[in-house]
Amino acid sequence: FVSVLLVVAGFSQVAGIPREDTLIANVLTGRVGSPGIFNIFTTSWRTPDQGIQQLMLEPLWTMEPTRGEVINSLAVEGPIYNEDFTQMTVKLRKGCYWSDGVEITADDIVYAIETAMKYQGMSYHDQFRLHIDKVYKTNDYTVVFELKEPNARFHTNFVDRWGAWRPFPKHIFEKVEDPLSFDFNPPISSGPYVLKDYDAAGYWTLWEKREDWDRTPTGMLFGEPKPKYVLFYYYGEATNQVIAQANHNLDMADLTMEAFRALIQRNPYSRGYRIEYPWVVNTDPCMTGVIFNTEVYPYNIKDVRWALTLAIDIVDYIGIAFDGAAPMGALHLPPMPVYQEWYYKPLEEWLKNFTLDIEVNGKPFKPYDPMATLRAAQYARERGYEVPNDIETLKEMFGPGWWKYAPDVAEQLLERNGFTRDKNGKWLLPDGTPWKINIIANANPSHPAHRNALAVAQQWRNFGIDVSVTPSEQDASIVALGNFEVSAQWPASEPWGGHPDLYRVFSSIHSKYYQPLGENAITNLGPAPGRWTDPRMDKVIEGMEKVDWGSEENIQLGIEGLKILVEEMPSVPTFGYPGVVGWDEYYWTNYPGAENPYMIPYHHWPNFKYMLPFLEPTGRE
Repeated sequence: FVSVLLVVAGFSQVAGIPREDTLIANVLTGRVGSPGIFNIFTTSWRTPDQGIQQLMLEPLWTMEPTRGEVINSLAVEGPIYNEDFTQMTVKLRKGCYWSDGVEITADDIVYAIETAMKYQGMSYHDQFRLHIDKVYKTNDYTVVFELKEPNARFHTNFVDRWGAWRPFPKHIFEKVEDPLSFDFNPPISSGPYVLKDYDAAGYWTLWEKREDWDRTPTGMLFGEPKPKYVLFYYYGEATNQVIAQANHNLDMADLTMEAFRALIQRNPYSRGYRIEYPWVVNTDPCMTGVIFNTEVYPYNIKDVRWALTLAIDIVDYIGIAFDGAAPMGALHLPPMPVYQEWYYKPLEEWLKNFTLDIEVNGKPFKPYDPMATLRAAQYARERGYEVPNDIETLKEMFGPGWWKYAPDVAEQLLERNGFTRDKNGKWLLPDGTPWKINIIANANPSHPAHRNALAVAQQWRNFGIDVSVTPSEQDASIVALGNFEVSAQWPASEPWGGHPDLYRVFSSIHSKYYQPLGENAITNLGPAPGRWTDPRMDKVIEGMEKVDWGSEENIQLGIEGLKILVEEMPSVPTFGYPGVVGWDEYYWTNYPGAENPYMIPYHHWPNFKYMLPFLEPTGRE
């Protein structure tokens, strides 16, 4: 590790690149396995966050969760469909150029789509062959897709959200005999940076700003990126990143909560997304929680699933998992500011009046607890943190509410299904055997999925259930096969984050995708691997497929789908993904923190290139 630090410390001098002109970011997904290959247009795994997706490539559209919008990147406007969604037209932004001086036109799009359809190993080969009848241009900046059947969401193949189909240059690839084995080195860029150098061992990749940055969507939309150079460097686990940033050799880091605390104690220039507690990113489009396998007894019983939900004290739960520094969410989508506006607020009255099929004191029980936000704030104060009193600010920080901690009601739900307690208060199944729950968890102790498993295990132990946690590096595969009782994988597939369409959340639950236990589910996320289906949800999904993704009808279908998931609780959402970032302000300032959230604050997202025009150099050398 010392040698790694020396390499970075001396890198700017060795390469003749001024440190004050260079932004250094960690590589989230690890050391690059094939550092000399920049062709990420195949199905072979490449490391896209070494700068390829963040700096080198521009998609047609980019999803932006913090802004709550879809950015028109190479496309100058959104997709244009005909009335029955059998044709989609894309209009390209004029004046965009590849880094070798060739203009980006409809010829690139048509050629690249046809190439993807021709070769089995190209990305999106199957999707395009399934949906596209033909693709052609009507002029140099207009591409038309004729579809084999109506598809209101065909355009989502081209919306970059940590992955999408991205155009590649016709004039380069048409000269290549085999696009699958082509290294694309040196790569031609459609983004604002070009490759400068890279480490043959895969530790670092260096990018230089294009002289014609203004002929890219980034430059046209947001202006000139400030850093002349961007270095992506893989430091390994969080401790190494702390040391590097404390020595000002790493500007943007992805950390654990423990590492972040150590960092801000060591480096007065370091900060998080929030300058003060709770520090974490609250615009991440991932929802964390637990999944029930509804084909395994007793999790096939709705009363049992709800009893286990009511046995959770969410404030104590998040305290165990992240010292309270994560926003709670009762719905199956993250409590990001945009989703609070789009769904949490419209559903607030429904949540408050929602009842379970059980009475308490002669009245139907209402499980929703809007006061959980205030309880979370009180937890923070008791821990010595200063938090505001304004309820709207608190909802943004800690989430808009959750379910009541009601172990007495949970007990009633279980007892009416034949469960009993032994003399020591431990729960017994209806057949008299001890109730034991095993939770399959992510193997990384700092991962939110692992933290969820530990927190929920403690809650259910407090309730009188014998709970064990099994960490596994193969947890995703195990869950997809259905070989689990309870999993700490995400309780719902991730939403778009920057758009109200929830089709991405619901689609995998459709009964047509059902697979019996022992066969791989369509995804390892959400209720699908738990084998849960519902005819009402099928109708919601099918309705979404027939309407525009931005229509009011689609939003209403989204609301209906969320209500069904709440009623049935096939998985339990707990808190939004608490992104822990560490930014060093020694060389650069004006990161997209909570006080100025102009872009999603992650250096590994494709949106990173749109952040760079906003950064400001400090002038330190």
